[in-house]
Amino acid sequence: MRAQTRQGLPSPTRQQQGGGRRRAVSAAAALVIGVMTTGALAPTTASASGSAAAAAAASPDAVQRALNALVRDDGMPAALASVQDRDGRTRTYTAGVGDLATGSKVPKDGQVRIGSNTKAFTAVVVLQLVGEGKIGLDSMVETYLPGLVRGEGIDGRHIKVRQLLQHTSGLPDYGVHIDDDEIRNRYVEPRDLLDIALRYKADAAPGEKWGYSNTNYVLAGLIVQKVTGRPLAEEIDRRIIKRIGLRHTYFPAPGEMTIREPHPQGYHRNPEDGPLRDFTEMDPSWAWAAGQLISTNSDLNRFFTALLGGRLLPAAQLAEMRTTVPAGTSGLRYGLGLMSRPLSCGGVYWGHGGDIVGYETRGGVTDDGRAANVTVTSIPTDDSAAQHVKDAVDRALCG
Repeated sequence: MRAQTRQGLPSPTRQQQGGGRRRAVSAAAALVIGVMTTGALAPTTASASGSAAAAAAASPDAVQRALNALVRDDGMPAALASVQDRDGRTRTYTAGVGDLATGSKVPKDGQVRIGSNTKAFTAVVVLQLVGEGKIGLDSMVETYLPGLVRGEGIDGRHIKVRQLLQHTSGLPDYGVHIDDDEIRNRYVEPRDLLDIALRYKADAAPGEKWGYSNTNYVLAGLIVQKVTGRPLAEEIDRRIIKRIGLRHTYFPAPGEMTIREPHPQGYHRNPEDGPLRDFTEMDPSWAWAAGQLISTNSDLNRFFTALLGGRLLPAAQLAEMRTTVPAGTSGLRYGLGLMSRPLSCGGVYWGHGGDIVGYETRGGVTDDGRAANVTVTSIPTDDSAAQHVKDAVDRALCG
């Protein structure tokens, strides 16, 4: 969940994302992606000659080469990708090793912690409730959480629900004040996360500017619970996961520190360039509505495809979600829990992306049905490696 610049988002936690001890769970925002492949991308037409097919089998395609380079050149323990073409055909890729201690293979389409991709799920639930008339996008946070949001320059009577989902609330990010090792084995209540944020003054006045903050989505999750009277995890499961058949996606239960299905191990490196440490097992409660979900690259493709295809939201709420503001560099724009990023081959893709200790995921879908998500099993600690992950997504969608 960390917020951010890795996804291309400018964030106050950029240096922490690089492996610092304090970090925000995010995404934050933006989008991701050794040496085994389950197959090269299929030809887009049925007219490929036998010699062309043989050449494709003998030479890795652009996606596989990108994953291989992430492992070979950027030091990622493993890289995984799932790519879906316009006709719904899917190819999965792996590179590297799934466990540095044993040298085991990377599980094909293995489960990973998806960090701030969770924000898109939380935003969908909020927008579903907007469509049901139970939440107003332009209602104030105070309407649903009276007296809860108060601090230096902070007042829930002046912050709109829309501004939470859009990261224009000005609220400080609790994530930059959390130490990975200190909270690794500790359960944290959502209200405790909010309390951390409210110790600090506002970053800006509501609506003044865009600024990524995990605190926004903790509040969004609390609003969901207040309005529905049910746990956020239950609402995400009922309204999204079960509805579109995401068989490998789940919200870890309180105290659940492991990953249920086959998965590559996730690794963490401190900023001093120390050794990679296995950080697969952890209590993700500190990420909650901003970054707690576990999924696979293929399930993320299914989720974003269903979302953009109108299967999860009424047209009016999907249009609101896709209404964006500038969010940093490289043409990145942020809507309501959904980001768009330009493609080298023209157009944009829609998704989110996420960083959480041990894993970075980037990807999304295009309006014409292409989809790709890529995961690496350690958050890149330098700008070039982070860019290479985004480049891998671009190759997958433009290939």
